[in-house]
Amino acid sequence: MSAYQLGEIVSLVFMAVALGMDAFSVSLGMGMQRIRLKRIALIGVVIGLFHMIMPFIGIIVGKAISNQIGEITILIGGFLLIAIGAQMLFSAFNHEIKKIVQPMGIGLLLFALSVSMDSFSVGLSLGMSGVKTAIALFLFGAASMVLTWMGMILGKKVHGLLGVYSEILGGSILCGFGLKLIFG
Repeated sequence: MSAYQLGEIVSLVFMAVALGMDAFSVSLGMGMQRIRLKRIALIGVVIGLFHMIMPFIGIIVGKAISNQIGEITILIGGFLLIAIGAQMLFSAFNHEIKKIVQPMGIGLLLFALSVSMDSFSVGLSLGMSGVKTAIALFLFGAASMVLTWMGMILGKKVHGLLGVYSEILGGSILCGFGLKLIFG
């Protein structure tokens, strides 16, 4: 392996961890709900898959259209996170409200889509650079899956310490991260 190839892989690893950090942050908030370890494993796998699919779509679209669509997807992801976080906050204060967004079914897909929107934008730029697509996608998926698991398990531990207030904290984290995506 040449020094150039090694440098490319190292930079892709750093990019993968950076992309996975949003999944970690958001999973920390989501993990504060009462979620079983089996469900946490599934959520990590789904988020990992989305962190592979979204940049792949971005690479394909990046070759076809301009970079302006990347900003729109980040806004959509931010609004999705705010909606999920607000729903968690409202259900924490009103116990009669049934949780609309659960990390299963369509809720899991919305959650995974919202945390992988930034990887779509990265895919747009990767499509222009000629990076080794298979290696990049594998690293993005693996890093986000592991970081999601770490965030969810840490959130589960924090839930045990904070009790009822953990859902408020979790919803606040999701809303905050959504605002960061929109305005940051």
